[in-house]
Order: sequence, then C-alpha cells, then structure tokens
Amino acid sequence: MKGALLVAGTTSDAGKSVVTAGICRWLARRGVRVAPFKAQNMSLNSFVTGDGAEIGRAQAVQAAACGLEPSADMNPILLKPGSDRRSQVVVLGRPLTDVDAMEYGALKDRLRAVAVEALDRLRSRYDVVVCEGAGSPAEINLRRGDIANMGLAQAARLPVIVVGDIDRGGVFASMYGTLALLDAADQALVAGFVVNKFRGAPELLEPGLDMLRDLTGRAVYGVLPWLDGLWMDVEDSLALDNRPPVAAPGGRTLRVAVVRLPRISNFTDVDALASEPGVVVRFVTSAAELDDADLVVLPGSRATVSDLAWLRSAGLAEAVRDRAARGRPVLGICGGYQMLGRTIKDDVESGAGIVDGLGLLPASVEFAEGKTLARPVGEAYGCRVSAYEIHHGTVTVDAVSAGAAGNGDHRAEAFLDGCRLGAVWGTTWHGALENDGFRRAFLADVAAVAGRDFTPAPDTSFSALREARLDALGDLVEKHMDTTALVRLIEGGAPDGLRPLPPGA
Repeated sequence: MKGALLVAGTTSDAGKSVVTAGICRWLARRGVRVAPFKAQNMSLNSFVTGDGAEIGRAQAVQAAACGLEPSADMNPILLKPGSDRRSQVVVLGRPLTDVDAMEYGALKDRLRAVAVEALDRLRSRYDVVVCEGAGSPAEINLRRGDIANMGLAQAARLPVIVVGDIDRGGVFASMYGTLALLDAADQALVAGFVVNKFRGAPELLEPGLDMLRDLTGRAVYGVLPWLDGLWMDVEDSLALDNRPPVAAPGGRTLRVAVVRLPRISNFTDVDALASEPGVVVRFVTSAAELDDADLVVLPGSRATVSDLAWLRSAGLAEAVRDRAARGRPVLGICGGYQMLGRTIKDDVESGAGIVDGLGLLPASVEFAEGKTLARPVGEAYGCRVSAYEIHHGTVTVDAVSAGAAGNGDHRAEAFLDGCRLGAVWGTTWHGALENDGFRRAFLADVAAVAGRDFTPAPDTSFSALREARLDALGDLVEKHMDTTALVRLIEGGAPDGLRPLPPGA
C-alpha cells in the first residue's frame, strides 16, 4: 500500500487531529508503515523530539498512533502566538523569527517549499502519510498563500476528505459550503466527507447523507459516533470551552484548579492528573474558583510577563499569594514557575525589562534570545522522571530563601530542575506528571500538605491510557468508516470526474 491523504475540516476543532490519529492507528495495526504530517500548525501546545526539535503536540500523539518517534518533518512549520497580532515562527523545529500577519505573508513561498520538501521526505520513508489540514480549507481570504490545506493538496496532489462536527450543528451546510466555496481545481481534489461526534440513531441521519451525496457527487466515508471520555492532546485552548471538569472514577477526591492564562501553553501537562481516579481537574479564571482547590496549577505561558499582569488584574495573583501564606499547595510549570519567582528580566519576549514576580519562590528569571529545547531526565520522590523543556526564560534559584510571602526563612528544596519552598513547587519541565510513580508521589505529598484524605491509585498508567485512547480511535475508523473506499482513495487519489459546484466553480 502506497499513497497519502489530507484530512481537512469545516472548522477548527472539527476533529481533524483525532480522525488523523485514528486513521494512523488503523493503518499501523494493519502493518502499514504510516506517518502523520501537518504542514503548518498554530498551537501553543508543543513537544520536543529526541533530537531537540519543537513540533505541535498533536503530531507527537499522531506519531505515537503510528508507533513512531516524532520528528520535525511531521510538523515543519509551527506558529506560536505571543499576542493577537504576532507569532513566533518555528521552522523544522527551530525558532526562526517573530512576525505579524503581513510579515508572515512575505515568508509563505519559502515556507511552502519547506513543507513540501518535508512531506516528500516522509513519503520516501513511509508507505502512507496521513496529512492534517489547519482550520478550514474554505478560508478563501487566505487561499492565495495557503500552505496547510488546498495549497498543500495541489502541490502534492493529495486527495482530501472534509471532517464536520455534527455536535456543533449545521454540519450539512458547513460541509456543502466548504466544498462550494473552493475553486474548480481545488474541488477536484475533495473526494468526500466524514461526519464526526454523532449521537443518536444512524437511520435518522441517513436522509441528510443521501442528499449530501446527491448534491455534491461526493462520498460520505463514515459517521463517527460520539466517544465519551476521549480527550486527546488538543492544539487550541478554545477547545477548553467544551471541556467539563474532569474526574476519573474514584472515591475520595482531590481538587485541582488550573489557571487558564490568556496565552496558556502546554495545558496538556495536567491531562495526566485527570487520569488519576478521584482527581478532579478544572480550568479557572477567577480568584473565587481557587477557594476550594487542594492544588492550584499555574501552567505554561507563551507571554509570561503579559499573563502575569493579567493574573494581577484578575485578582488571582493575590489569591495565589494568600494560598502560599496559608500553606496551601501551588505548582508552577514553566511560565507559571517563572511567575512564582522574585523577578523576571525580559528584554526578549515582552521587552518589559525587570518585572516583579509573585515572590513565592527564591528564584530570578532572565529571558535569553535562544530557546531551550531539551528532553531532560531526573529524579524526584525517589522516582525517575523524563520530561521536555521549551522556554526562553532561564531560572536561577538562590541557595536560601528570604522569607517569601510567609513561607518562612529557610532553604528551598530541589524539585526536578526547579525548587520547592513550603507548599509551593516550581519546575520548567513539561510532561513530568506523565511519569506514573512521580505523579502518585507528588499527589500524595499534595494531599498531605492540603490535609486531604486522598491516596492515589497504585496502578494508573498514563501511557497505557493514551494507548487505549488511540486504539479506541483506530476502532472508530475500522468500525464506522468505509475502509475499503479509504484505501482506494489513499492509493489512487481523488476519483476523476467529480462534479464542480457553484459559486466557487
């Protein structure tokens, strides 16, 4: 089996990432050498490959679905927004520059060549490459410079399927409209549709599917049912709007409140906490929502100084300081850790110079031009911990605290690469909580400090849970998609003679 496929979507968060992962897992289980690809990704959830390249975290999970170590070729262009107008451009895993939308346009020709070359390298090494689009291919204002959707499909002659999220409503209009807005050449590559997140009796949907087939002349490759409990590593913090508080089944609970910063990054760090029976994880934006939390997490941020200012304006900074003064647990990860220190010197990311931190840990931060990208290994609570680092800010920990915010005047303890002072922990390491032994020991310590009667389950495996979720996605594809037609599409490309639709055609 040889070929490739582009999975596009009617909108962001329509399900492109999970459908791509599901097709990858289904093919891998058939013995096909398959790899994922996303030419251009805009996401603040990223991962570091074994050779120190930064890519979107969704592509790292898709690589896991294929049984592969992720590589920079799987996501050659990563955009990391630092504000509403500017993003850092990461090319083949390394930061290139920061640009606004107009400046990025000047890079498009160069970046399109980078993306096509990366795809060519993957296609030379693997039997099948399953590509994921970005946003919607019907963003016609962006078509001329498109790299990730129909621009890529045209450059690489990829057949395209369009995924629509029926749970949002209007799925038939969005799928028909997506196709109809494309020009004739682009429409010729769109082979059909996949309906995602369907709840209910399939026979009730069939009249609509028949009409869609008749109106477009395209196939419907499958209707994927809603799957409870599926939460894969998402790319967009907007997806958090659809995420309810998460609690794995269990008896006594431990309540975790994660501060939803405006430029929150790598919020997938807390997914492993939610995998523990009895741990309730919720994202919060107000001081009142911290009151009943046993643990407050300050997560990563793409704009540390700006998000720290928001933390203060929202009253959350004072609430976090008050928690620390009362000996209630707080964990800072990467940007959140930097906020917990005494001072931040930032002439790189924000240009703000020296800014006061929250003063809860005896540490100072200085931003460097170069970005630290690493896969460190260490030990904490007697457990081996593997993780990854993505940051410009370098943290220096003092040997002795000076009585930070009521925590007393005593020496800080080492905690991974960071430190702990009283009930406040800080580290730049992402992914540390995915290490089962460390996570359980940390939660047991948090429960003891918080005075909660909670004991972590002894046998929860986060990696096994992720594998089970990937298998569930593979099962969805196998059971609910026309896999014979899918193979034919991958191998042979879009069928000839597909009907063009107005007004785009």
